[in-house]
Amino acid sequence: MTDLPVTEPLLFNLDEPTPAHPNPAGIRRVAVLTSGGDAPGMNAAVRAVVRTGAQQGVEVVGVRRGFSGLHRGELTLLGPRDVANIIQRGGTILLTARSHSWRSPEGRARGAQVLRDWNVDGLIVIGGDGSFHGAHLLQEEHGIPVIGVPGTIDNDLYGTDHTIGYFTAVETALDAVDKLRDTGASHERIFVIEVMGRHAGHIALDVAVAGGAEEVFIPEDHKPVDSAVQVVQESVRKGKKGSIVIVAEGYAGGAQGVADAITAGTGLETRVSILGHIQRGGSPVSSDRILASRLGEAAVYALMDGQRGVMVGRTAGGITYTPLHETWENRKDVSRDLYRCARTLSV
Repeated sequence: MTDLPVTEPLLFNLDEPTPAHPNPAGIRRVAVLTSGGDAPGMNAAVRAVVRTGAQQGVEVVGVRRGFSGLHRGELTLLGPRDVANIIQRGGTILLTARSHSWRSPEGRARGAQVLRDWNVDGLIVIGGDGSFHGAHLLQEEHGIPVIGVPGTIDNDLYGTDHTIGYFTAVETALDAVDKLRDTGASHERIFVIEVMGRHAGHIALDVAVAGGAEEVFIPEDHKPVDSAVQVVQESVRKGKKGSIVIVAEGYAGGAQGVADAITAGTGLETRVSILGHIQRGGSPVSSDRILASRLGEAAVYALMDGQRGVMVGRTAGGITYTPLHETWENRKDVSRDLYRCARTLSV
């Protein structure tokens, strides 16, 4: 991961046009697509790419339905008015799809030829690690410069503090937890709530702390499901009327396994609530809109600077470049301090 150089703050005259960004790579036209699972804020990133391009004299081509649409030639030119009034919308106006054909060299060759036919100088891919794999192969096999923008609610990509969609997913899950806590307390019932996170517990951990959960299970920690029994028993002894247990979907024991262990160990009534894809939808919160806008702009500048095969991320408030292969080869761990905090505050 490479940090961009720190520059002195500049004072702009707001009556002057936006300064031209250097373009040593000679970029004249870029394509942008969204791929994999949708994430709130993807539209804000697309908007930022299109409008940054317009400001810098770079044409932007939108690709519909991700890599699947790319090899079928589903492309269209986009201008500033085409992305008006989308920053607040969830999902992605470009649509997204899983592409089986892109997994073959023939499928990627077809996509590369489509980009050449459209005179595209570089491709911006908004998605997660699977999407970055596809982008990496396209560049390696056909020499088309690619830039990745981290769009995945799981927040599991190395090279950025947060990914687009993560903040909204946490808020959506937390809203559900608050509602379930109300009914759980009324019925003196234990709710075991499954949130997304197949390989990472970032959502689960944040929701557990913000929602005041008694216990949290994440893929990074292989503690047995029986540990929830002791926690619930202790909560009951202290007079709690209901308990909330958060489980990431990637935890080996599963939400149902945790609930079954609690019922068997305590005899208390337990309910399982799987939030599922509701966490992907909805209007993005401000943090996701700002992050997406910043990274979309940075992706265009990266291509103009001659960058290729990197993901633009935000780390400690600054823009960073991380080689695409490092985003999946290096593991992004959860905050161990936050994990400790969750356990400490569950008493």
